[in-house]
Amino acid sequence: MLSFIKSKNSPAPTELAPSSWATRVKRGLEQTRNSLGRQVSGLFGGGRIDAALYDELESILLAADTGVDATTWLLDELRRTVKWDGLTDAVQLKGALQETLVSLLAPLERPLDTGTNKPFIIMLTGVNGAGKTTSIGKIAKYFQSQGKSVLLAAGDTFRAAAREQLMAWGERNNVAVIAQDGSSQQKADPAAVIFDAINAAKARGIDIVLADTAGRLATQLHLMEEIKKVKRVIAKAEPGAPHEVLLVLDANTGQNAVSQVQAFDAALGVTGLVLTKLDGTAKGGVIAAIARQRKEGPPLPIRFLGMGEGVDDLQPFDAREFVEALFD
Repeated sequence: MLSFIKSKNSPAPTELAPSSWATRVKRGLEQTRNSLGRQVSGLFGGGRIDAALYDELESILLAADTGVDATTWLLDELRRTVKWDGLTDAVQLKGALQETLVSLLAPLERPLDTGTNKPFIIMLTGVNGAGKTTSIGKIAKYFQSQGKSVLLAAGDTFRAAAREQLMAWGERNNVAVIAQDGSSQQKADPAAVIFDAINAAKARGIDIVLADTAGRLATQLHLMEEIKKVKRVIAKAEPGAPHEVLLVLDANTGQNAVSQVQAFDAALGVTGLVLTKLDGTAKGGVIAAIARQRKEGPPLPIRFLGMGEGVDDLQPFDAREFVEALFD
């Protein structure tokens, strides 16, 4: 049995000031900055631009989980810049590398436009422990700050306490939650929960539906088939939906995040990414690897970047802001 849970009243959310978020990004990228930015700054302290310098830069980039493809591309572009601009001293390379990184990451900077449909239905997926449910709470707060009404669908009916966790976020954000009745002894079909949530959103004139799903590994084929079914049921509830399929990635997994993108994209047609836990890893260079992952067409955009545990610690991705935070 499904239930409609309305949270208690709470203060209206406030949008995070841009300068405050930029400060959080810089603070959150401290570990990656130590493994990448500061080593690059030291390498570019002065001297000749030669093969040895490029070799050392390659090692630094790979250690930050930039990946072979992105590292090769960055080095090739840097060599091209050195030649075109007639650079001769290593000091000149820091700015050139930053601009090259910005050009690589800029296509990932595509904020989510939810104004095309009402309700705008967002399905979230990913492996266990990536931070889906927490991200849903933070995304709900972000959209509320834009004056949007939000409804949460507790589609993770398998993980212990997943329902309670999402309800806690609903309480915190003053957002309604559609969930399995807590008194039920049987686990509800996740597709049925989300189907009911979409119909509730349409009846109540809700702007955005955020649909949680259970974590799963791409190698668990029966679970991947199940989530394909969830997507089909969403389309039955609202033709053309889901309007966004967000894959939540834990930045701590480094290059494993790239393989997760490939697997979930193949199964569901992922339309955007949420990168979490960047404040706890030295592997922030994986963003560059993601940018080079698709050989044809534009890369998958990073819709949101997570930098902490607070409700405001998730905001849209800004390429230049991110690159500037990598360097002192």
